[in-house]
Amino acid sequence: MLNTSSAFENNESVFTPQQVLENRGRVAIFIDGSNLFYAALQLGIEIDYTKLLCRLTAGSRLLRSFFYTGVDRTNEKQQGFLLWMRRNGYRVISKDLVQLPDGSKKANLDVEIAVDMMSLVGSYDTAVLVSGDGDLAYAVNAVSYRGVRVEVVSLRSMTSDSLINVADRYIDLDNVKEDIQKNPRSYTYRPLSGIGVMDDIPPE
Repeated sequence: MLNTSSAFENNESVFTPQQVLENRGRVAIFIDGSNLFYAALQLGIEIDYTKLLCRLTAGSRLLRSFFYTGVDRTNEKQQGFLLWMRRNGYRVISKDLVQLPDGSKKANLDVEIAVDMMSLVGSYDTAVLVSGDGDLAYAVNAVSYRGVRVEVVSLRSMTSDSLINVADRYIDLDNVKEDIQKNPRSYTYRPLSGIGVMDDIPPE
């Protein structure tokens, strides 16, 4: 009998890389922007979002890539970044940051991620969830029972065991950081190319 829990912990896939790609079908990507931001800080890298989208799509047909983030309307740099994201393959879902009693600001988009994952079931075959938040484990489990295959991509030290346990595949960001980090020297953003984006979502 194959010990799948051991395979996940050792970052070994139950399938060969070729089998994984063959089984992915239509892919929908759901990125928890805040979780990814802090993971990148832990890794000491800056994310290249063009490379990230190409790496997560991995040659499969992309339905849509969602990027969820809290926003500060007065932050012009952030607004410029989100505009670039919208124009380069991402559907941005944002919520205003709320100031907490300790002075920090936060926007929780777990509900939005869960609702989108559920509402699009039937339009995609594989969900790629970039988050380590255990609060999303219930949603991942629910879509898996609807026939969706779920890949979780996140930094292991920031990932809940409950989320890994309900995923079909887990990828540690530390193992793919070379593929998704921004080149620090003479880097310029380039428009996306070579990714087949499905413009129309089939009606339910």
